[in-house]
Amino acid sequence: MTLLNILLQQQPGGGGMQTLIFFLLIIIVFYFFMIRPQMRKAKLERTFREKVQKGDKIVTIGGIHGKIVDVDTTTFLIEVDNNVKLRVEKSAIAVDATKTLSGQK
Repeated sequence: MTLLNILLQQQPGGGGMQTLIFFLLIIIVFYFFMIRPQMRKAKLERTFREKVQKGDKIVTIGGIHGKIVDVDTTTFLIEVDNNVKLRVEKSAIAVDATKTLSGQK
């Protein structure tokens, strides 16, 4: 007999409680290994976007490099070349290039 058959044949009175505990443990593991780190990452990204200010060099999620010229409530105006400006959503900012590029040689 396989292990599954043996487990299915054994049905003591406490089987429902074991199943409930097993599902609770799965939920706890999902929370600590998936949900909580994702919430922490989202919070860090939100605070990063709030701290970005005029004059910072950034990279968008699409890979566009530019310097912030103007900050609105939900958008940034970035200058990508001489007299070439783009308006992007704050959520499209991926990296602060001022810090990453200055650290490289």
